[in-house]
Amino acid sequence: MSHINRKYIDSHWFIFIIKGLLGVIFGWIALFSSNRTFESMVTVVGIFLLSLSVVEFINALYRAQKKTGWAVSLALAIIDATVALALLFTLKQDTTWHLILIAVYTILRGLCEIISGFRTTIDPTDRFTWVFGGMCGCIMGLVILNSGEYFIRFFGAYLFAFGICSLLYGVHNRAQKTEDLVARREAARLAANSRKKNTRKNRLSKKSK
Repeated sequence: MSHINRKYIDSHWFIFIIKGLLGVIFGWIALFSSNRTFESMVTVVGIFLLSLSVVEFINALYRAQKKTGWAVSLALAIIDATVALALLFTLKQDTTWHLILIAVYTILRGLCEIISGFRTTIDPTDRFTWVFGGMCGCIMGLVILNSGEYFIRFFGAYLFAFGICSLLYGVHNRAQKTEDLVARREAARLAANSRKKNTRKNRLSKKSK
């Protein structure tokens, strides 16, 4: 059975699959697209973050129904949307502005993922996935700060790593939920059998009296 605190990272597994697919797709575009004008690449990053904010907002609604972890999802949705709009509405700004904004965002998201890995799960696979993804964010954020005009490529590499980690976590999270469901059914079956045995014993004891 999984050992997960019921917080943000216990969101529906499909949320992480969607985030993973978005990361892989947009990361691939940022890394290998033949159209490498600066404005087009910043637009790609902005659209990715805007898409991610929509997914996080949907996740916040899902978590609100569970009455746990929704605030984290909502905060991430707001941050993603804010950075996305800041990029999309300042395409004519100096390259340094976009570089610093993306670098700071990448580092902060990496730190959040590392903290989530250590504080919200004791499952070794989950912890490794989150911490590894967070370390990629912190490292790539620092690289972006010193990468000059090629910073979009490095952010694309981070998106690719982010996507892979999200996909891995989504698949593992689904497996954990399946195991958890099977374990609960087994526990319920054993409890029902135990009640039946106790009922039979009580009847036999009454008859003997």
